[in-house]
Amino acid sequence: MPLYLTEANIDSLLTPADALEAVEGCFRRLAAGEVENLPRRRLRLEDGVFAVMPSVDRELGLAGVKAYAWLPSGTPFVVVLFDTESAELVGVIEADKLGQLRTGAASGVAAKFLAREGASTLGVLGCGWQARSQVACIREALPGIERVVAYCRTPESLAEFCDEMHAEPAESHRDPAVCDVVVTVTTSKDPVLRGEWLRPGALVCAVGANEPRARELDNVVLERAAFVCCDSREQARLESGDLIEPVEAGVLDWLEVHELQEVVGGELEGRQSDDDIVLFKSNGIAAWDVAIGAVALEKARKKKVGKKL
Repeated sequence: MPLYLTEANIDSLLTPADALEAVEGCFRRLAAGEVENLPRRRLRLEDGVFAVMPSVDRELGLAGVKAYAWLPSGTPFVVVLFDTESAELVGVIEADKLGQLRTGAASGVAAKFLAREGASTLGVLGCGWQARSQVACIREALPGIERVVAYCRTPESLAEFCDEMHAEPAESHRDPAVCDVVVTVTTSKDPVLRGEWLRPGALVCAVGANEPRARELDNVVLERAAFVCCDSREQARLESGDLIEPVEAGVLDWLEVHELQEVVGGELEGRQSDDDIVLFKSNGIAAWDVAIGAVALEKARKKKVGKKL
């Protein structure tokens, strides 16, 4: 019998540690060839977009679809999970909180595998919903983080974010950019991070822009990066302006863009030295939703949470 989980259920069930474990496991299964993932597909609505993202995780025995409608009045998200062994629908999960956690966890996994040894500072450009899980999950992945510096354009939002996340408010974009780990998680269409600001050894996790002509990073970030990776090269070629435009300009070649699963699975080392600048471009893939959805279902059954359909 399928289980229906609400946003409140997910908020009570899952922690950043749960999300990190689920997403890291997903990357390992991707590297092992146990997961098939298709890029996001967007259909136009009159005032928005309807998006669909499918994936199959053979090791988990699950197939899933994430879907959402991006509309002026709101953005409802849902993940639907099928058991491929019993041929049953097993879960219908409201997935805004789920998506926030898995996106933060992906940056946490990137930080675990790609941050320089001894990384102790985290800079965040953006103070919205997604930024909160970025901080929580990177802190979980890197317990040595001692200082978080944040910046966004709205003073009230910045003050609220810093109070909630125990971060320091920055005066400009430049302040977070000099940290050991730098996260861009904005809605900006134009670059908010300049490569000249980065210190040697920085890890950049670029999370916000996922449209072909939207940028969070300038070309200098790509020029200085010794290693560039993403969550899905196939998806990045469709929607990652931060990579598409540098490739078009000759700053980058797609052959230089790796996938984080290659590092997590041990195929590539990623960072070669403490002074390397490393980039992880995150767009968000359905495989993460299936992986974290599986954890949510397992915990819900154990705690007898959710509604049977």
